[in-house]
Amino acid sequence: MSESKPPTPTPGDTYKGWLFKWTNYIKGYQRRWFVLSNGLLSYYRTQAEMGHTCRGTINLATANIAVEDSCNFVISNGGAQTYHLKASSEVERQRWITALELAKAKAVHMQAESDDSGDDCPTLPPSSGQGGGCRNSEVQSTLRTLGSKVEDLSTCNDLIAKHGSALQRSLSELEGIRPGADMGEKIRQVTERATLFRITSNAMINACRDFLTLAQAHSKRWQKALQSERDQRIRLEETLEQLAKQHNHLERAFRGATVLPPSFSNPALDAKGSGSGKGDASDEDDENEFFDAMEDPAEFITVPADPKYHRRSGSNVSGISSELGTDDQSFDEQSLASNPESPQPLEVELVKQRRTRIHEKPNYSLNLWSIMKNCIGKELSKIPMPVNFNEPLSMLQRLSEDLEYYELLDKAAKCQSSLEQLCYVAAFTVSSYSTTVHRTGKPFNPLLGETFELDRLRECGYRSLCEQVSHHPPAAAHHAISERGWTLRQEITLASKFRGKYLSIMPLGSIQCIFEKSNNHYSWKKVTTTVHNIIVGKLWIDQSGEIDVVNHRTGDRCHLKFAPYSYFSRDVARKVTGVVTDKDGKAHYVLSGTWDEKMEFSRVMQSSKGENGTEGKQRTVYQTLKAKEIWKKNPLPEGAETMYYFSSLALTLNEPEEGVAPTDSRLRPDQRLMEAGRWDEANGEKQRLEEKQRTARREREREAAKASNPPEEAVTEDSINDSPLKTDAGEIGTEATEVSDETDTEDSPPHTPIASPYGPPLSPYLTEGTEGFHGIPVKSTHQDSHQALWFKRIDDPISGEPLHVYSGGYWEAKDQGSWDMCPDIF
Repeated sequence: MSESKPPTPTPGDTYKGWLFKWTNYIKGYQRRWFVLSNGLLSYYRTQAEMGHTCRGTINLATANIAVEDSCNFVISNGGAQTYHLKASSEVERQRWITALELAKAKAVHMQAESDDSGDDCPTLPPSSGQGGGCRNSEVQSTLRTLGSKVEDLSTCNDLIAKHGSALQRSLSELEGIRPGADMGEKIRQVTERATLFRITSNAMINACRDFLTLAQAHSKRWQKALQSERDQRIRLEETLEQLAKQHNHLERAFRGATVLPPSFSNPALDAKGSGSGKGDASDEDDENEFFDAMEDPAEFITVPADPKYHRRSGSNVSGISSELGTDDQSFDEQSLASNPESPQPLEVELVKQRRTRIHEKPNYSLNLWSIMKNCIGKELSKIPMPVNFNEPLSMLQRLSEDLEYYELLDKAAKCQSSLEQLCYVAAFTVSSYSTTVHRTGKPFNPLLGETFELDRLRECGYRSLCEQVSHHPPAAAHHAISERGWTLRQEITLASKFRGKYLSIMPLGSIQCIFEKSNNHYSWKKVTTTVHNIIVGKLWIDQSGEIDVVNHRTGDRCHLKFAPYSYFSRDVARKVTGVVTDKDGKAHYVLSGTWDEKMEFSRVMQSSKGENGTEGKQRTVYQTLKAKEIWKKNPLPEGAETMYYFSSLALTLNEPEEGVAPTDSRLRPDQRLMEAGRWDEANGEKQRLEEKQRTARREREREAAKASNPPEEAVTEDSINDSPLKTDAGEIGTEATEVSDETDTEDSPPHTPIASPYGPPLSPYLTEGTEGFHGIPVKSTHQDSHQALWFKRIDDPISGEPLHVYSGGYWEAKDQGSWDMCPDIF
């Protein structure tokens, strides 16, 4: 085959890897580490458990291996143990099946040999294969000799123990006897027993020498025989692998011919792959290999395209294209973003060496009682929340992390087709969530006017700027521009709802990407982020919802669906599926994968209505070419678990840089202290910054009140600063969740901090727009009159909503080193 050969099991009878194991209807499939060794299949929760805790083992010698579908298979040993397993792909499933079948055959063979060697009756050589019978007889003879030597060693061991005990008793009696009384008799007994002990010891030494000599004499011969068996096994594995590929090749060709008849009339899907059909696919070359999607989405399913799409000659390709209504794109399997005309750099520029590690996260225990004591007698808006819930990055830096996979936009800028370009934009959309899977720490809420620049012009060709443009509601604007022909801008406001056990965070606002060469303008929104186990248990994060990535110039659209995690689902966790359609609704590409690992896409050759799904809805059947990987998550740095699970880019975001604005997040003192592991000092700085921002806000409100009211109706300072929480408790009751006008966007909570005895206080995860326990929305009582420094507010011509766009001047001010216009917020 033309594709690269997958790794085969190692010659040492050991095969390891990750599989999904069905646990129960509550937890569904769970990822487990499986080890196949010496005919035994064992599994562990993690690789670290291999040294001490095995969760289960099944003996393959008596096990039955059955394949259920493209990714699932079952291993059972007759009812006592049954493992329902799922591989990440059909190729991975085939590797495991091959390894398991070989291990089972080896285990059965070894068990038969063990039974023969343990039989007391002499074994007769087989009638056929005289050489094999002689070798078996020789092995049996050697094993019997070794067994007799082991018996001799055991007998000598018993005699040594017996005579040694007798000699010890005689010596004890000799010590206690009086001089002159039976002294000679006792000495004679001691001498006899010492002689017996010496004789037995010599016999033991001789038996050990004979056993060692015999073992050494046969060890080289056995090593050669074992190596020969291993070589033969490897050759057998390669042969079986080739046979399995050819079998799958023929099966897929048959299924593809069954799904799509040559007449194109009334195409139907045979879900079970049954039915008779004739066809010889043995003459197909390596490029005619087709693959199914890993899992069937709810709205649609994918099947391999008919082989005739590949077997057409060059003169017929255009005819098929016109018949299917496709554009002038080729049907080859090269990279969609290949552009031979793209300029290549002639010189290598020296770039700054970025850091790869930060201070390890200290293991500070959180005393919830001390937090609750600090709440007594204080206004709700002034209760400080410790940095223990945070990670040493601000929300502006988290927004900049969306650019970790900027290469997808670089490739999209080179695409000649808008549909191909949309695939890469959709993959970029999914990639922005890949860093959140382990990041349960809350980023610092930016101070009003805080900025963050990410200048990667030399290394990556882009520049990025974020600014906190609003206080109520808290909103951040982001602008990134690349010299490779794309611009990204977004304005994000967070709303959240607390539902007892989990917290839903809904990002409001749109993200827009504009490509200079094609003038394509894309926009999309973010999905809902859910933080589970807020009160009790280990925090974990899930992404769910739907995204429509729309090309406003051509009308093309990509509908992405983030499947929520479900205990009862057998589907792959964190799954994402999508379909790219043109303005007429015709599908051209199908995307599938997971938001924390990788995404693949495949070209749609034909679509039809298939059978009804589980909910009675008719699902669309897409016939696709071989799937190609479009995005894959970068591995985390070594030791990431001790560094807040930061990615390689996140480790550099808070690295000190020269020439940045005085409002840059890197200069924020509480954040820097937390990164250095000085959390107590960070808490003190955090309270100071919160109080400073409250004072600045009161001053702005006072000036706004004076400007809007006549002198005789001016509002006093006390009325401005009067918090609605200071009213009579009977009027507010226990459901008082209105935010004080002094609330600041930093982590002092904009609502009542619920200090639960079963878990951390809830307020660090609640933001503007939060609904409390009784459904009362948390909202501000004032509109801030702050004007952004580097962004201006306009009405978005696409959505019609207010939007902050970059007004310019930041990078020019940096080049001049002039920051006089920046406020002192730190």
